[in-house]
Amino acid sequence: MPHASALLVIDMQNDPMEIAYRAAETVAVIAGLRERAGVAGVPVVTIQDQGGGMAAGTEGWRVVARLAPGEGESVVHKTSPDSFLGTDLDRVLKERGVTEVVVTGFATEICVDTTARQALSHGYDLVVVADGHTTSVRPDGGAFASPARSIAHHNEIFRHLGFPGRSIRVLPASEVEFAPPR
Repeated sequence: MPHASALLVIDMQNDPMEIAYRAAETVAVIAGLRERAGVAGVPVVTIQDQGGGMAAGTEGWRVVARLAPGEGESVVHKTSPDSFLGTDLDRVLKERGVTEVVVTGFATEICVDTTARQALSHGYDLVVVADGHTTSVRPDGGAFASPARSIAHHNEIFRHLGFPGRSIRVLPASEVEFAPPR
């Protein structure tokens, strides 16, 4: 049975992009996916964090201009790393007949990872866009893995993650094929 996809754009807001690793490149990748999703008739859901000092309505809270939600696109506001927790994301996806989420955004090891795993628990198949998520820049030699290593690590984890009855794929943006809802 073919997938019915939705593109999730997680926390691509002005404040996080100021500290993001390869921010411009990640924004460009996601912008290309948004354009392709639109052409294919695939819903785009923008997820916007309202925690961690990002007060709704402030400039830092706004989605970066290049990824700003278009007319008719859904926006989900969240207050935790889990885009499903206490939000209407599951309802939005189900109303659109979505069976597979294509996950992009910030931050790889927090909101992207948590939302991707929760999507599986909510019954969705998963595509992690290997070059479509990023994390914060941090000093080398600290307790955290470098940004490049963290991104590579999470891509590899999802390549080997098994989840009963779910399809999990890690693909570069160039290989993502969108399937519109039926």
